[in-house]
Amino acid sequence: MPQALYRKWRPKTWDEVIGQEHIIQTLQNAVAAERVAHAYLFSGPRGTGKTTTARLLAKAVNCLHPDPAQRPCNQCDHCQAVNEGRFMDLIEIDAASNTGVDDIRELRDKVSFAPSQGRYKVYIIDEVHMLSTAAFNALLKTLEEPPAHAIFILATTEIHKIPPTVLSRCQRYEFRRIPVPEIAAYLRKIVEGEGLQAEDAALTWVARQATGSLRDAISLLDQLASGGKPITLELARSVLGTASEEKVLQIAEAVANRDVAGGLEHIHAALDAGADPRQLARQIVSYLRQVLLAKMGGEAMLDVPADWKPAVLRQAEAMPLGMLLGGIEAFERAATESRADWHPSLPLEVALVETAAEETRAPQPVQGEPPVARPIPQKPKPQPQAQTATAANAPIPATAPITLEDVATAWKGIFFHLDSTLRGLLNQQHARPVAVEGQTVVVGLSGRGVSASLIQQPERKAALENALRTMLDRPVSVRFKISPAAGEVDVDLISQSEMARTAVELGGKVVKVESEDED
Repeated sequence: MPQALYRKWRPKTWDEVIGQEHIIQTLQNAVAAERVAHAYLFSGPRGTGKTTTARLLAKAVNCLHPDPAQRPCNQCDHCQAVNEGRFMDLIEIDAASNTGVDDIRELRDKVSFAPSQGRYKVYIIDEVHMLSTAAFNALLKTLEEPPAHAIFILATTEIHKIPPTVLSRCQRYEFRRIPVPEIAAYLRKIVEGEGLQAEDAALTWVARQATGSLRDAISLLDQLASGGKPITLELARSVLGTASEEKVLQIAEAVANRDVAGGLEHIHAALDAGADPRQLARQIVSYLRQVLLAKMGGEAMLDVPADWKPAVLRQAEAMPLGMLLGGIEAFERAATESRADWHPSLPLEVALVETAAEETRAPQPVQGEPPVARPIPQKPKPQPQAQTATAANAPIPATAPITLEDVATAWKGIFFHLDSTLRGLLNQQHARPVAVEGQTVVVGLSGRGVSASLIQQPERKAALENALRTMLDRPVSVRFKISPAAGEVDVDLISQSEMARTAVELGGKVVKVESEDED
């Protein structure tokens, strides 16, 4: 059976590992000086060489070459056995399938037995973060004081799930995402070694799609090569369901120009040409990231063709920072949306409208400054030449009393003027206007908690007030009223009694609240 390219081209020597020189050099020095540790922890994104490096280390410590600096030699019996997968002292364990404490106890019982072939028994535990808490605890003592002939190498993509007690017992190495030029060069090496034909542009494009994972890039190349045709950029886009870079550029240009109709046309044209909606959303997010870098002054970090840079810089100038951040957030949601399979283009269309239809999108407020509400997009009204735009925080003259019905109607559109964080907090609290006291809108919150506290922070309260001002076209303020959840006590009732308020301040606990007219 033909072997997958990523397995066939798995590095067999230290020099063949790319993108992780900081780790390889350290491990080489440890092997040459015969100062190999008893436990290692390799962490980093998928496809960056963690398991490959672990196997190389296992092969090096058991290599029979007389010069430690030349290990692994790939010539001795032990090196050949590791390469062919028949070395009995290399034990690989998939923690995702062996998560229980009994599996670790069995490993612990066997680790004391001497090696069968080599000098060391090497245990590679892949995806170690999948182990249960009990399994980690069972492993601790063995990991701290293993037999002299045992080496543990733990590998994980989610380092934050590893208990600190395990981290402290291992030498930790962080694997990095591999740069696009290095991945493209390695793909060219594979193409030449396999006798394939491929355009450099296609290989660079595949390298970008892999997002730093060499294994993903080689798998994509394997998929393209299976067709038996020369690998061109057009073939790669067609097979993998992605839109052309020009189409992504056109969509971003429409967003920058607030051209909703044009942007929708470009999206539909890309989908009609065979682009996958979620993949197109990821491409747009990736491109908007480049625009964000340009806007923040990171022109040197741009990873786009040279002839695209003028367009990227122009769009960075045209898009306000808040709008750009909002666009990245909206298309990121579209890339992960799974509830609209009945109409796959809908998340993309919504993301485009959310981004391009708004004149501005408020960035996070600077400390000490109230946030500015963003207006609903509307056709500009003709104004006299001398008239200037009113600042967002300028006082608006009151015209008529505010009614609760007015506020309830305005409340339906207020969310278009708020950032996603505040929208989520208000939804969590089922916030709604419950009363109007003069120019003050009373907003009811259902229960206390973290979300209620966050909503009442001064900057978020100011954002809500500004949004209500915009919708009602008159000055208003906001007061919050918390409705007690089950088991909670209404604080407003307590505050009406001086004796109860004093008791609470002195450390008392309110168990029940009764009105004064109750017997």
